[in-house]
Amino acid sequence: MTSEHTEKLEIVDSEGKVIGLAERAELHRDPSLIHRVVHVLIFNRKGELLLQKRSRQKDVAPGKWDTSVGGHVAPGEGVDDAAQREMDEELGISGCELRYLYRYLFSNRRESELVDTFSCIYEGKIDFNKDEIDEVAFWGIEAIIKNLGSAIFSAHFEKEIRTYLAGDRR
Repeated sequence: MTSEHTEKLEIVDSEGKVIGLAERAELHRDPSLIHRVVHVLIFNRKGELLLQKRSRQKDVAPGKWDTSVGGHVAPGEGVDDAAQREMDEELGISGCELRYLYRYLFSNRRESELVDTFSCIYEGKIDFNKDEIDEVAFWGIEAIIKNLGSAIFSAHFEKEIRTYLAGDRR
């Protein structure tokens, strides 16, 4: 794995068209530069959503509950391939049939991300990456809604779940 200072990612416009390359560290400190990200919402058959608790060592949202899977799209990589790769890297999940849900722009004072979100239903073994994740758990949607705004979720996840719930695409 490359470090944040040498990993290059594509700069895109608001439609996803590639307009350049930049180091990850630069993208994470300049919200005028948009980069591509994938999220996967993993549900079990009961309709509960898998969340990951980010490692306390992470530089963004340490110790916060977050989207099932999230990660950067590598240069030249398709979003479908990136979603499958991230599921395998973060949770040891492969072969889960993905369904494309939507795209949105997430922006804060630190960064801007063009997020493509997928979902899948999964009931198998989860072997999460202990360097990046402290814990995983399935949450009922009602429990998630009850805890919105309580500072236990990452800002990224709060935007993601509000976007999801606006369309309720389970």
